[in-house]
Amino acid sequence: MEPVTQDVEVAPPRTLQMAGGFIRHVESWIARASPHGDGPFFDPEEFPWTAAVEDVTPHILGELRELMLRLDEVPGFEVVSRDQEKLTNDGRWKTYFFRGYGLDFPENCRACPATWEALQRIPGMTTAFFSILEPRKRIPSHRGPYKGVLRYHLGLVVPEDETQAWLDVDGERRSWSVGRSLIFDDSFVHSAANDSDQLRVVLFVDFIRPLPFPLSGVNRLVLDLISRSPYVREAKENYDRWRDSRAAAKAQSTSIR
Repeated sequence: MEPVTQDVEVAPPRTLQMAGGFIRHVESWIARASPHGDGPFFDPEEFPWTAAVEDVTPHILGELRELMLRLDEVPGFEVVSRDQEKLTNDGRWKTYFFRGYGLDFPENCRACPATWEALQRIPGMTTAFFSILEPRKRIPSHRGPYKGVLRYHLGLVVPEDETQAWLDVDGERRSWSVGRSLIFDDSFVHSAANDSDQLRVVLFVDFIRPLPFPLSGVNRLVLDLISRSPYVREAKENYDRWRDSRAAAKAQSTSIR
């Protein structure tokens, strides 16, 4: 299996760097205690809520189509989170956020009410956005910062040849299908690619990993620390600045006319 590009080492949030030894201990505990195992991919049927989310795919797609008419108003991931610049710096991995580590993006939630309602069906949802890969865009190999969440993808827009857009996690490759779920552990090394001439869009969600007590409480404590970190606050502030700048530019353009 050919590599996407050279592997990229993405530094974890500063909060996790400072608590590195403790975090590694918690991650080891999670790997041993996880009721769903410790593999790269998981069977969506083990998570009953996936069927309910898949059922409303047509409604989510309706809202996505409206958004895609103004795709130039959707920022690249690196605009929202500067930490992503090692993964993408060309604006071709676009993200339309509904929630980021517990912080909501109210304007986007109001614009896509069916999508936001569907997201409420996912227990422990911490982060959610439309993830848009433009044609011929690749995301190099990297790993997520912490094992305490699992990642969910709902396929929304995929190439006619589904194999041209894929996700590789720990050497296991999957492709997306419209209205179908993928769940994986992003703490494994993973990469993604859209090798087609079409867009690839998924609903991208992180949710709190189901764990037994007392580990579940420890995990929530770690996630709470992350949500309070500058890493998260700066991302929301970056998005707000970008949005306000776009609005000001649009208003100025209108006044000139």
